[in-house]
Amino acid sequence: MRRLHGAGVLAAAALGLTVLTPVADAQVGTGPWTADSPGYSEQERGCGRISGLTFQLTCSTGSGDQRAERRYTTYTGGTHQFEGSFKITSMTGSRISLKQTFRDGGGAGPYFMLAVEKGGRMYAVEGGATLGSGATVGTSVRVNTINQVGSSHKVYLNGSLKQTISSPGGSYYDKFGSYRTASGAGPVTVQWSGIKFWRK
Repeated sequence: MRRLHGAGVLAAAALGLTVLTPVADAQVGTGPWTADSPGYSEQERGCGRISGLTFQLTCSTGSGDQRAERRYTTYTGGTHQFEGSFKITSMTGSRISLKQTFRDGGGAGPYFMLAVEKGGRMYAVEGGATLGSGATVGTSVRVNTINQVGSSHKVYLNGSLKQTISSPGGSYYDKFGSYRTASGAGPVTVQWSGIKFWRK
């Protein structure tokens, strides 16, 4: 049997550490990232319905609180990345929010909301900027948001950076599902998949 000496032993040890160290591979953003598993609660209000990772608004009501969402735990400081893919399986309504980054604490309220119109246009509710197109029935879209608290909030669609805005210091949390915006209405059915979180 061949024995390793000196540099060979160090190289083998280094290789062993490389193999044993878990790598958190985020699809976007500069690492290194650490995989995260925040807790969540489910919110069904009005005609909102949740079944696993399927989120529905079953009515065409254009008023009131109509939502079916997951709300994740609050974080303060650091850099936090969300990743998930949505596919609209039916939509006769329009202007439905799918992914949100909310402020918590003293400045609580909507901060970033990604919404979709019936024709497939994706836009930021705050400010109305168009972020992409093609979110039509049956088409999967991957969403990544990276919130570096106190610096910037970035939005990626299918791996492409679409928006960068300022991120004030404070507390935040992530939400996704289907939510009627002030100018929107269902019905809509959205399937989410590949939900992942990282932090650094």
